[in-house]
Amino acid sequence: MVGILLMTHAPLGQAFIAACNHVFRGATERLEAIDVVADQDLGEVQQLASEAIARLDEGDGVLVITDIKGGTPANCCNKLADAGRVEVIAGISMPMLLRAITYRRDTLDVVVEMALAGAQSGAVRVDNRIRVV
Repeated sequence: MVGILLMTHAPLGQAFIAACNHVFRGATERLEAIDVVADQDLGEVQQLASEAIARLDEGDGVLVITDIKGGTPANCCNKLADAGRVEVIAGISMPMLLRAITYRRDTLDVVVEMALAGAQSGAVRVDNRIRVV
């Protein structure tokens, strides 16, 4: 099973985990979050991420999801990316995360593609201006 690590600006990661626990009615295994706080030491953040990846990897790899490309959490994870073992994607959303969790018994490449598809199809305009009579 692919492990999932959320690397986000605080308190976003823990909030996503709480939302997943609500949706799935319980804790989701092999899912962790590291919430980076302002002015946190970058070496410490990278060490925490490295340790979390080691815990989460059962041999199927780890998907790291960050909130903003170019932000501190993403930059720390980019250094840990290892094609086929640790993949990093940015722009976390609930549709992305739920899709990743749903497909994580598949290969890491499939989980990445499904997460990205979930993000793309999950962002839609909700328009209530048109009424059907």
